[in-house]
Amino acid sequence: MSTQRFVIRHAPAPRESFRLLYISKSRFGGDWNSTTHTHSCTELFYCLSGEGQFYLAGQLFPVKPDDMVIVNPQVEHTELSLNASPLEYIVLGVANMEFLFNNGASSYAIFNCRENRDRMVTLLHMLLAEADRSLDGCETVCQDLLEVMLIWLVRCTTLSLQVEEAAQQENRECAEIKRYLDTNYREDISLDRLAEIAHINKYYLAHTFQKEYGISPITYLNRRRIEESKYMLGNTGYSLAQISELMGFSSPSYFSQCFRKAEGLPPNEYRRQARQGKRPAPAKRHE
Repeated sequence: MSTQRFVIRHAPAPRESFRLLYISKSRFGGDWNSTTHTHSCTELFYCLSGEGQFYLAGQLFPVKPDDMVIVNPQVEHTELSLNASPLEYIVLGVANMEFLFNNGASSYAIFNCRENRDRMVTLLHMLLAEADRSLDGCETVCQDLLEVMLIWLVRCTTLSLQVEEAAQQENRECAEIKRYLDTNYREDISLDRLAEIAHINKYYLAHTFQKEYGISPITYLNRRRIEESKYMLGNTGYSLAQISELMGFSSPSYFSQCFRKAEGLPPNEYRRQARQGKRPAPAKRHE
C-alpha cells in the first residue's frame, strides 16, 4: 500500500475583495472597429481564433489566437477585427483588482498562452456555461473559477495582482449592460431588450444606470453611435442615410436630431468642417 498525503496551508483568500462582474463571448464578421472607451473595472480578453488589433492607450497591437490581453481600469481601448480572419474572444470584467506588470509603468499587457491553451479555454468555457445556466450558487462557482484562472496566470507569467478596496462597487447589471452597448450599439436596441438581458425591471435598470453613470442607457447608446458616426463622416463617403442605418438609428432624421443635440451642428456641417480641417475627425484605426 502506498499513500501520498499533502497538507494544505490556508492563506487569506482575496476573493472577498475582487469580484467577477461579467463574462461574454464575441465573434465579429467582416472588418469591424469601435470607438475607444474605458471601464472602471479590469478586463481580460482571451483570443480564441482569428486575427485583429487592439488599440490600447494610443497604440495599436496585433493579436492572434491564444493571446491574453489585460487592460487595467480607465485605460482607453477598443478591439479591431480583420475581414480575412474574424476575431473571436472571451472577455471577463473584474472589479476591485488591477494587474501589476514587470515594467512597473504600463497599465496593460498582451502575452500568449498557447502552452496553457487547454487549461485556459476549459476554464473560460466552464465560466460561460455556469453564467449561462444561472443555477443556484453560480456566483460562487464563477468566483472560484476566476480565482483559479488568476492563480494560473500569476504562476506562468511575471504578473502580480493588486486588490483594491471595494469602496464603491460597480453595479453588476449596469456593467453588463454598458459592456453590451459598447459591443452591440449598431443593433436595434430598446430599454425592454436591455432589461431582458439583465433580467431586471426596465424602470429599475434605467434608474440604476443613471445613478451609476450619470446618463440613461438609451442616451449612452446614442452617444456611442454618434462617436462612431463622426469617424464615418470624416473618413468615408457613406451618405447620411447609410450611416444612420449602419449605426442603428431608426431614421436619418432621428440621426440628424441626435447628432445636432450631441455636437451642436448637423452631420453634413460636421463632415464639411472635418474635411476642410476645421474640425478634427477621429483618426482611422485600420484599413
